Amino acid sequence: MNALFIRTAEEKDIPQLYELMLGYIVDFYQKPKPNEADLKKLIQHLISHPDTGVQFVAEKEGELVGFATLYFTFSTLQVKRAATLNDLFVTTEARGHKAGERLFEACLAYIRENDFAYMTWETAKDNLIAQGLYNKMGGKISEWLVYEIE
Repeated sequence: MNALFIRTAEEKDIPQLYELMLGYIVDFYQKPKPNEADLKKLIQHLISHPDTGVQFVAEKEGELVGFATLYFTFSTLQVKRAATLNDLFVTTEARGHKAGERLFEACLAYIRENDFAYMTWETAKDNLIAQGLYNKMGGKISEWLVYEIE
């Protein structure tokens, strides 16, 4: 049995994490390819400034097969830090092997161990696979509406 390890991202992960995030952005979400330097700078920022957020990676046989990104903010109502699970992605080949669950659990453990008020996240209305995972993990659809503007 090949072990799957979940851990925080490190400097050595930048090349593989860049490729994973590129697949997430371009292939999965069909968004334009970001500037390579900008995306690597974002990864480096999270590694160098863990007070702003943290990335977890799923590693199997020395290869990264998934990642999750938490960004930090604050909850005025609870007077504590809060986290947004902005990304959770697992390669097609690694799906069905609990990598998504394990990444989610790592994020949840992190916010609980560090006394965060809560963790929020969003998923596309048509992403039924992700919704199934989030429901299985105990997530609840928020009473709050999400707005955005560009």
